[in-house]
Formats: sequence, structure tokens, C-alpha cells
Amino acid sequence: MLTLPSVAIVILNYNGLEYLKKFLSSVLASTYTNKEIIIADNASTDNSVNWLRENYPSISLILLQENYGFAKGYNEALKQIKGDYFILLNSDVEVTANWIEPVITLMETDKKIGACQPKILSYHDKRRFEYAGACGGWIDSLGYPFSRGRVFDECEFDTGQYDSNQKIFWASGAAFFVRANVYKQMDGFDEFFFAHQEEIDLCWRMQLNGYKIMVCPKSVVYHVGGGTLPKGERKAFLNFRNNLVMVYKNWRSTERIWKLPVRMVLDLVSVIKSAISGDTTFAKGILKAQFAFIKWLLGSKKGNKFTDTKSKQLYGVYRGVLVVDYFIKKKTKFSEIVLEQN
Repeated sequence: MLTLPSVAIVILNYNGLEYLKKFLSSVLASTYTNKEIIIADNASTDNSVNWLRENYPSISLILLQENYGFAKGYNEALKQIKGDYFILLNSDVEVTANWIEPVITLMETDKKIGACQPKILSYHDKRRFEYAGACGGWIDSLGYPFSRGRVFDECEFDTGQYDSNQKIFWASGAAFFVRANVYKQMDGFDEFFFAHQEEIDLCWRMQLNGYKIMVCPKSVVYHVGGGTLPKGERKAFLNFRNNLVMVYKNWRSTERIWKLPVRMVLDLVSVIKSAISGDTTFAKGILKAQFAFIKWLLGSKKGNKFTDTKSKQLYGVYRGVLVVDYFIKKKTKFSEIVLEQN
């Protein structure tokens, strides 16, 4: 009998006690046999660690010295973990019993699949796709991320319309399957990001190095969303700053020359739009993000490896402009914007 690949399910926790109480039992009920469950704690202050020790003494704990955020938190934890595959799982995710098997089976068919995600539905409305990844991430020509089943804040109902295994641009960090050796080869997440879009950056770098990113809809999980960082200035700041850093790092030099000014103007339009609508905290977050990006640009840019790999090697890039399709042409569904590609 063949031995199943070893899988390490790693949940990064920061003050997520209520989510652990609610969802950890579903992870323990996973039917995949060759697995280990590890909680990496980002210096929580909510009694998470004591509760885990009392209630789940068999679960491995990695105690980090401070709140390193998503990127460095996982980098630090995964240095201490062995396995053929890592599954990075948010604490606010409810999994189904056989969510692991379909993904590992798919990834075992092709060693060039670097990362994969399940279908992600909303915990609060299980008929709808969830914001963070839905049924596989794409990106537009200017670097705006969206998903099969989610465009900006519009989440579609799941009617099986995206139920085929597909190559995608990025896999969601909410339930991120990755080959351990590929994660290490890529030097993991960019720690400058702290949180938000580091998984998109990593998937982009994987593709530039010849790996595929996939979605496997036979695997289904339910995500609360916004569980670790609620909407507000900080979230807007990280999303917009990290997105600008990511595109600068990964676009070819010829793309950066003209795309970057366009992006920054569009982000300023978002500032004005948010301010007019009364959402001043969101506007402030975007504005701070632009200044932080310029500061990063003028600084050392330490640890960023630029590449001139041809964009035609990338899969899941929509050649149009998402903001035009969504806000002007009023196209709100992925299928209306992008024809499925094989």
C-alpha cells in the first residue's frame, strides 16, 4: 500500500480563541490520515494558548515571540515544521470532512502544481462564494485581484458554475495548500507585507518560476471572513500598500513605466470616492498606503527580486481593466468579465 504524502495543517492564531472553539473540531474531523495539526500562535493575549493546552493537549503548539502578522508568522512557524505539503488555514474556517483528499490527489498528478485552494464559500451564507478567494484568484492588467465568483465586493451564488479544476493566478491564504519544498524555494512570504496579498505575491513568484496554481472545487470550506482584521483604515492601508509593492516587484520593467502611474491615479480616485461617500477612514488608509509605497520605493527595497519574465507565461491575468468593467460597464460576475480559459 502506497503511503499518503504527509500534510501539515498549520493554523496561525492571534486572539482567535472564539474561532478555535468553533472550528477546530471540524479540522480534527478531517478524514485524511497522514496529517498533523499545528497551531502557531502570534503572541495572543486572549487565553488561546491555555485553552488549547487544556482542551487539545495532543495538538502541537508553536509559540511566536510577538505578533508577526500573517507573512512573517507563517514563515517563522514553517521553518519548524516538516511535511510534503503545508496547508495554511485561517482560524475562522470550517472545513468539510474530506476537504484534503481531492486537493492532494490533484497536486500529486503534476509536480509543477505549486499551490492550490479549495472552493471557499461564505460561512454566513453557504450558498454564496466568500470574498477571500471564492473559487480561485485572478488579477487584471493593472494588478487588481478578483476571483471566480467574486468581483470587488460582489460575491456570486454558487450554482456549480465554476466546479471544474482550473489553473488560476493566485490561491487564497484562507486555505492555502502548498508544496513544502516550493514554499522554501520561494523563500516563503514577503515579510514586508505583514498581512494581505502576500499569498498573491507568492503565487505570482511561483508562476514566474514555472509553477502552476490551481483551484480544486471538489474540496469545500466555509470562511467567516474579516475575522482577523476588520474593515477600516489599517485593512485599507495594508491592501493598497501591499498591492502597489507587489505589482512593482513582479511587473516587467517596461510595464512598470506606464502601469504604475495609472494605478496610483486610480487609487487616488478611490480616495476621493471614499471621502465623498463619507468613508474617511478608508480614504485615509489608501492615502497612507500611497505615501508608504513611495517611501518603500525610495528605500532599499531589501529582499525583492525583480524579474523580466514574459507575462505570457502567467495564467489567470485578465488583459482588461477591472474597474472599467465593474464600475462603468456594470459587469459584476466573473463569467461576464472573463471567458473561462483552459
